[in-house]
Amino acid sequence: MTAIPNNNNKRTAFNSTFYIANTMEIFERLAWYGFFTLSSLYMTSPSAQGGLGFSDQERGFLQGMIPFLLYLFPVFTGALADRYGYKRMFILSFIIMAPSYYLLGQVTEFWSFCAVFLAVAIGAACFKPIVVGTVGRVTDDSNRGLGFGIFYTMVNIGGFLGPLIAGYVRVIGWDMVFIMSSLWIAINFIPAIFFYQEPTTTKSTKSIKEVFSEVQEVLGNARLALLVVPLIILLMVSAKGAISFNTSIVIIAIWLITNLAWDKFIKRKLISSANDSAFIPWYHSPIKLGNKPFIVYLLILTGFWAMYLQLFITTPLYIRDFINTQDLVSFLSNNMPSWLPFLAAVNLEQLTDFINTKAMLSNKLTPSSLQQLYFELVNYKVMVPIDEIQKSLVLIQQNQTSSIEVAKQLAERYRQINPEYIINLDFGIIVFCQLFISNVCARYKALPVIVVGTLVVALGLLLGGVAHGLLLGGTVMVTAIIVFAFGEMIASPKSQEYVAAIAPKENTAMYMGYYFVSMALGNLFAGLLSGWGYGYFAKELNSPMLMWLMFASIGIFSAILLVIFNSKWLPNWQQREDSNNASKPQLNSENIATS
Repeated sequence: MTAIPNNNNKRTAFNSTFYIANTMEIFERLAWYGFFTLSSLYMTSPSAQGGLGFSDQERGFLQGMIPFLLYLFPVFTGALADRYGYKRMFILSFIIMAPSYYLLGQVTEFWSFCAVFLAVAIGAACFKPIVVGTVGRVTDDSNRGLGFGIFYTMVNIGGFLGPLIAGYVRVIGWDMVFIMSSLWIAINFIPAIFFYQEPTTTKSTKSIKEVFSEVQEVLGNARLALLVVPLIILLMVSAKGAISFNTSIVIIAIWLITNLAWDKFIKRKLISSANDSAFIPWYHSPIKLGNKPFIVYLLILTGFWAMYLQLFITTPLYIRDFINTQDLVSFLSNNMPSWLPFLAAVNLEQLTDFINTKAMLSNKLTPSSLQQLYFELVNYKVMVPIDEIQKSLVLIQQNQTSSIEVAKQLAERYRQINPEYIINLDFGIIVFCQLFISNVCARYKALPVIVVGTLVVALGLLLGGVAHGLLLGGTVMVTAIIVFAFGEMIASPKSQEYVAAIAPKENTAMYMGYYFVSMALGNLFAGLLSGWGYGYFAKELNSPMLMWLMFASIGIFSAILLVIFNSKWLPNWQQREDSNNASKPQLNSENIATS
């Protein structure tokens, strides 16, 4: 590894716009992670407890589709910001997000919630490229590395504090979670309007048409989009349950065969009319991939993100429904009792009302209904054994005790740590350890580091799966989150660095801008797989370990593909491209003389 020469150049001081952008980033992340880390819990909690009561399939659809679009929109919102100014786009993003976050807590129907969630994603997609662009524009070669290091620290600080605050206020009611998210965004109007100064070089003449040309160069042409986009829509529709899985497979097969046949027909037609210089419509063009190595890398990385994102969309549910954190509660009770009302708060009023309602049905209890009661009670932050549920309800019906007394006893014996606080350890560890891990990993090439990090994340998921049913389940789960965090710190930063190794040197910056496509696809498949896998493996089969084996296998398979990609596929592609370039005729004086 070549050392960077030290010319004793002084680092340029950051200007006020840099600090304003980082401040807005903290508040935006407070809003997003305050909602998103708890979104699985909110969507699946019963309406009586203030949630939406959506099925796991519906939850997976929303958590797959909306973040998928969020990571796609910046291609166009970033171009708009370059043309019309960053400050305007900042204000527009807050105008969209502030009321949308509030409305998320007011709507209860599936499609209305989907529409508002989409509005949040549009606002976030307006914000995301501008804040990153601001940091890039107001820094130079002397301070850019430090500048982005500070920026990503702010991201994790917001990610750490957001769920902590949201988890505390949700004891009051779910509405408060969304009110707080809306408030964080509203605060951002102050720095955006009064203190933010437009970077001097934000204007660009790049049109939307030119953005589409870039997309074709990097990813592929419109015919490829025509092939892929309907397949993605079909996956979403199938995940929602609008059509059966078997029906979707048949439609996918028909669509693929139709497009491949049309492609073959077009190629033959083009060969027969090779000398015809007439304009060819896009739908008469054959399917064309962009940069093949880059596309394959993004597709492989999609597997990493699909596995990684389970921390936010599946793990909170898994902890709530299957992990008994009484060992952590006991530790806090003995050593830090003042922390219990914050980390393991139980709303006794809501719990009492629920128990009182179910006590009326104690004569009709069956094994399946008792199992259902168990899953309903965990929404009130108590994990009660099934035999204890039946015993308590019978005692209430026989007037041997009251609902309030039972609620107090259950809260005392079976209260649980909020899942979002355990998940939050990931952000906390990253805030304190990322710089150290990055310095260690800087000594090694990107690909081996990504592979090791991916495998460590998979190990963290498997360790979390083992926690189910253990006496020290909470402690094992905390250990799993710590292992997961180290895997994330190892793999995630290097995954972007590797883009520079496979992108054309003259267009590295442009290709870096399309790295997010892997995150978009990762979000899509993470949500769809979470909705199906949690509903089937964890709930229906009562075997959550099978679900975690599935997710870990995706990560392990992605790591293997990365090794093959780097050692075989990429060198072969590069060698072929070099041969093609060498075989092209060169326009020199000899060619000109003989022509």
